[in-house]
Amino acid sequence: MAAADLPEPLTGQTVKLSEYAAGAPATLVMFICNHCPFVVHLKPAITELAKDYQAKGVKVVAISSNSVETHPQDGPEKMAEDAKAQGYTFPYLFDSTQEVAKAYSAACTPEFYVYDADRKLFYHGQFDNSRPSKYGGDTPVTGEDLRHALDCVLAGKPLGRAVKNSIGCNIKWQPGNAPAWFGG
Repeated sequence: MAAADLPEPLTGQTVKLSEYAAGAPATLVMFICNHCPFVVHLKPAITELAKDYQAKGVKVVAISSNSVETHPQDGPEKMAEDAKAQGYTFPYLFDSTQEVAKAYSAACTPEFYVYDADRKLFYHGQFDNSRPSKYGGDTPVTGEDLRHALDCVLAGKPLGRAVKNSIGCNIKWQPGNAPAWFGG
């Protein structure tokens, strides 16, 4: 897991990622934003999944790294409104420098990372096979892939299946700030 101190717009607190997951059997890190239709499609299910796994001791955190210059709807004030409206039970952090997204090599929203108790990457992939209807999706939202990964890491078992990459909107990089691997 990347070490960083990021602000949580809803509470005004700063969260130290290096300390946040201390002692947890697993940690879920999500790159999301307010506007992406792929994230909007999953928001209720993300809230439900987080509550289910927080009850099992999993630490959950979401990060928005989108440029507020190009996408002001993803700025801290709107993030706080969205977190409250969605009933998020986890910190929704703002990565204004986009350095955390770069440290994770995050490319899109939503994007999901599961770390084990030793903070070693266990899973990096999609929530499930569902997609917004305007993108041809008709598969129900289940969280199957992410739930499977969390269940395996908590049980100390290997993943045992192929990982599917996340699909969504690209992270909106500040002009001139896109990493080289992104084509910037």
